[in-house]
Amino acid sequence: MEDLISIVRELVSAHSEEEWFEFKENWYEPAGLGEYISALSNSAATLGKEQSYLIWGVSDMTHELIGTDFDYHRDVKNEPLEHYLARQIVPDIAFEFREIEVDNKRLVVLIIPAAKQVPIAFNGTRFIRIGSSKANLAKYPERESKLFDILRNGFPTIENMEAFENELTFRKLFLYYEDKGIHLSQDTFKKNLGLLTKSGEYNLMAQLLSDNSQIPVRVSIFKGRDKTSSLFAVREFGNNCILLTLDKVLEFGDVLNVMQADEKDRLVERKEVPLFDQNAFREAVVNAFVHNLWIDGNAPMITVYNDRIEILSRGTLPPRQTLNGFYMGESVPVNRRLSDIFLQLHISERSGRGVPQITKVYGKDAFDFRENSIVVTIPFSYLPTEVGNKVGKKVGDKVGDNTNIKLNPTRQRIVEEMRNNPNITQKQLATMIGISVTAIQNNIRFLRDNKIIDRIGSNKNGWWQVF
Repeated sequence: MEDLISIVRELVSAHSEEEWFEFKENWYEPAGLGEYISALSNSAATLGKEQSYLIWGVSDMTHELIGTDFDYHRDVKNEPLEHYLARQIVPDIAFEFREIEVDNKRLVVLIIPAAKQVPIAFNGTRFIRIGSSKANLAKYPERESKLFDILRNGFPTIENMEAFENELTFRKLFLYYEDKGIHLSQDTFKKNLGLLTKSGEYNLMAQLLSDNSQIPVRVSIFKGRDKTSSLFAVREFGNNCILLTLDKVLEFGDVLNVMQADEKDRLVERKEVPLFDQNAFREAVVNAFVHNLWIDGNAPMITVYNDRIEILSRGTLPPRQTLNGFYMGESVPVNRRLSDIFLQLHISERSGRGVPQITKVYGKDAFDFRENSIVVTIPFSYLPTEVGNKVGKKVGDKVGDNTNIKLNPTRQRIVEEMRNNPNITQKQLATMIGISVTAIQNNIRFLRDNKIIDRIGSNKNGWWQVF
């Protein structure tokens, strides 16, 4: 009973009705109810859900719990309602009416299992949900074909979906495992890592782990607080083995996470404060890679504004994952075999502490559950440092905007290229800007002397830091 109450609370907290649950107040129409059972069951199967729900006692406009007088024990032409419905639903599914009380309001919940082997029909007609409406499935052949494919082959996963191409190489994967001290066998790695479909073709997971995944991961940096502001830079990590792509994204996070000098109450040593919590950022990025809905061909998306980072993963919570369980760290992997590989390589762990670690620092509001994605927001914590009588620069601000030092176009371009690519060389800068290496060196000296940039590490293996 408690589990059902928790499910109801989660459903009513959604922004709108979805294709696998419906709210009613006191509505009653026997044939329409049978059509809803068919539509919700078929839609649940299409979405990979195990069950769907029709709930009485909830306003379908406001999602407010208002209670209901709906009586599911009534007769339809001298036949019990449940028998009337079961007789005309083919094939038979074990739908169930449950009566519960939530916040002192009587609710009735119809629990409808998802279709398993063939679509569910009522009175000879198969229905489907499109948005919040039900429709005759036969009138939508593409949806009908998709449903049959799912019922025949299972819900699409990176394990049963074929790769984009079947000529893949895995040199980088072997090197990655070798760096972790794990030996991969050429003879057995495809089977051991689950890289083949049942028919023996490479699956989508093999594509992701291959030398060229063909799926780029982009980090976009905007000057302001939304996407209407100027796009400052775009870094692309991808078309690579996603294990290496993940490492590159995490490294770029290190570059973004500038250390700020906290001079407040300083006695002996200066305290350095990071722009954001590095562990929370790492957990959010790793979770985005593990739980992303790769079957749609889209990668996680990372967007940097001048006050926060947003880490978006495609898809929603997996079918068996409750929102309460999610926040408690009861992880249900979307891509189980990929999750197993991350565990094997010690990239992640199955302790379930990732989400609690993020919420401990930034609260539950850090998570935004959208219709087709989950977004984690990592806010920046700027120290109130005064620079040139103005508050210190934020990520995405152009150097020169907030200081008394005005940079000429060449120096502005150098700074922008360094921010876009901290590993850029002086020779590359000279080629891009169209001036000599000597001129580049003179401008870099000016920028360093005025503490606008600095070189971290050696000339060969270091990188540029922009303040």
